[in-house]
Amino acid sequence: MSHEIIKDLEARYTTKQYDAEKRISADDLAVIYESLRLSASSINSQPWKFVVIESDAAKQRFHDTFANKFQFNQKHAKTASHIILFAHKTHYSRDDYAKVIDQDVKIGRTPEENREQAFGAFAFVDMNTDEQGNNAAWTKAQTYIAFGNTLHTLARLGIDSTPMEGVDHELISELFADELEGYQCDVALAMGYRDETNDYNAPLPKSRLAAEDVVTVL
Repeated sequence: MSHEIIKDLEARYTTKQYDAEKRISADDLAVIYESLRLSASSINSQPWKFVVIESDAAKQRFHDTFANKFQFNQKHAKTASHIILFAHKTHYSRDDYAKVIDQDVKIGRTPEENREQAFGAFAFVDMNTDEQGNNAAWTKAQTYIAFGNTLHTLARLGIDSTPMEGVDHELISELFADELEGYQCDVALAMGYRDETNDYNAPLPKSRLAAEDVVTVL
């Protein structure tokens, strides 16, 4: 298939080794950040925080979060151009949603007189919240929508990436406490440009199940 979207997805793969000398341009970073901001979420909740690791000092901190486990991902901390920590709020509240509604009122999407009525959508949050106010499974699911959106954005820009669920959320919460502000990071995304010589995954064929095995048309 020759469609540009399909070309993007066929070219994208999980990079195993980065060229530490290559950096993502400021223009491309601006596109990436805006694609994060524009990502979809249930009831437009946006229960996320994206922490971008760029400086050598921040990379060292991220490198240190692999002290106990998932060392196979540790090398990306210093060789990738940038890493994004995708974090979600574990106790998303009515006050959090009020920020979304107030923005809607500000830009004219929701009339001021309908502000309270707009909270009706918060029922979707209530359905996914336990007695302790925890709705982390639901907010994490929303954050993965932004994660997938970013993967395609990077493919369109010709930037390589490595999804990393192999991260230690406890150490990340400790070493990036000031930046995360209580949000929890269970997945990170390394971004940059492959090491053409040492990335063994680059030349391998893409392996996916056949369309008839995963798509049912009624």
